[in-house]
Order: sequence, then C-alpha cells, then structure tokens
Amino acid sequence: MADITLYDLPGCPFCGIVRSKLDELDLEYDTIDVPRSHAARTEVKEVSGQTGVPVITDEAQGVEGMPESSNIVDYLEETYGEDGA
Repeated sequence: MADITLYDLPGCPFCGIVRSKLDELDLEYDTIDVPRSHAARTEVKEVSGQTGVPVITDEAQGVEGMPESSNIVDYLEETYGEDGA
C-alpha cells in the first residue's frame, strides 16, 4: 500500500492532471475510483469534507484530504519534485 492515495473519477480532466504529475514524479500511489454521483461520494467526503475530486491523502506527510488539482500539483512538486526531494 502506497502512502499517497488519489480519489479519482475516471474521465475527469482535473484528476488526469494530478495522475500525470504523480507519474511524472514517479511516485507510487493508490487510486480509489469515486462514484459519478456526488451524493454517493461518502468516502471522499469523510476524507476531505467535500465531494469534488481530485483529492489526495499522503500519510507520509500527514496530508489528509487535500482537494483542488492546482493545489495538489503544487504540493507534489514542492514535496517530491527536484527542489523538494
């Protein structure tokens, strides 16, 4: 089990941006596919307080339920990119 978990909706362009950054940084991560219906996204709501995706958790860094693709990409770059690693 990886430290990073991505809550993902297949076909979501914002989720794709985060997946691309994770792959670019060669990070191991688990993916949890969320339902298309916001009302059924109970797990992602418990983690992040909202139903939008993408959301990541990073147990190694104490990150629980970070939303918004731009914030996630910035975090990944700062934490695991060449300047952060």
